Amino acid sequence: MAKATFGAGCFWHPQQVFDEVEGVTATLVGYMGGTSLKPTYLAVCNSATGHAEVVQIEYDPDQISYDQLLDIFWDIHDPTQHNRQGPDVGTQYRSVIFVHDVEQAVAARASKEALSASGKYRAEIVTAIEPAKRFWEGEDYHQKYFERMNRPGIIARLFGAK
Repeated sequence: MAKATFGAGCFWHPQQVFDEVEGVTATLVGYMGGTSLKPTYLAVCNSATGHAEVVQIEYDPDQISYDQLLDIFWDIHDPTQHNRQGPDVGTQYRSVIFVHDVEQAVAARASKEALSASGKYRAEIVTAIEPAKRFWEGEDYHQKYFERMNRPGIIARLFGAK
């Protein structure tokens, strides 16, 4: 299994989307990229830690590639919004790719450059690409939040699959 970590706004939505992707074997929401040890949701939301809300994905590279995960990441949020996604504002909602190795770093940069060159967005893509740091698992009440709230699946609703 391999690991990928993405920040794309509030972590509930990305977790639900990636949970529904074939080849993703597990997801956890949590915090990465800050300086505080043992960050809590309250501290992260008060911009006291420097952490981003992230989804950490475990996946089978024989079933889905990192490039395919990047494509999904780009599609599920607006990478031109600085420190926000929609109504959620703050550094914890920043768009960020945390890379776990050199291959991921190369792929993430190439993917960002290709998206920038595509003309899909008029505004600059502000997504940061940073080395993965320690992942702090989010509180239990954040894990699988949409699933527990009986929200219909994003992938199933859009494509009638998985």
